[in-house]
Amino acid sequence: MNVAIVPKRHRITVEEFQRMGEAGIFPEDKRVELIEGEIIDMGPIGNPHASSVRKLIHTLSRQINGKALLDVQNPILLDESSEPQPDIVILRPRSDFYATHTPTAKDVLLLIEVADTSLDYDHNVKIPLYARHGIPEVWLIDLENQVIEVYRNPTPQGYTSVQAYQAGEIIQAETISGIKLNPGQLFD
Repeated sequence: MNVAIVPKRHRITVEEFQRMGEAGIFPEDKRVELIEGEIIDMGPIGNPHASSVRKLIHTLSRQINGKALLDVQNPILLDESSEPQPDIVILRPRSDFYATHTPTAKDVLLLIEVADTSLDYDHNVKIPLYARHGIPEVWLIDLENQVIEVYRNPTPQGYTSVQAYQAGEIIQAETISGIKLNPGQLFD
């Protein structure tokens, strides 16, 4: 009698992922992130995506005004098998600017993902991942439909509050005072 053996995926840790990067396994022009132990190729950043990130940097940096740290396309450590690289993260301030360790979920005040070609992946994989790790507030900017989805109140099953905003409406962050955005600023 033959016993069926089901192949298993080998998932790697953040430590292994970082060592691979240090060893030069990933080409410098290749954008990758580690999600639940799997190395994910991130798509190239097109002009609409890049422009939206620049607009957000311009707007948010003035509003933050030293109250927090604005981080752009850098990793956050969620657990031993996930180290995503969100487009923008507003972090709790630290005098060492996180020189000694990668920011974790508890350091995140607001996380923003800009989605054009990655919208389904962001909805189905990244947003639930952020909720499971307690990221308190996520803004998903849907470039194609010109809407910003705001996710709040994370639970292990997902966010319990989801609201969509369009041009002319004002989003106010709940996790840091003074942060607000009219989606029309990004879609003009």
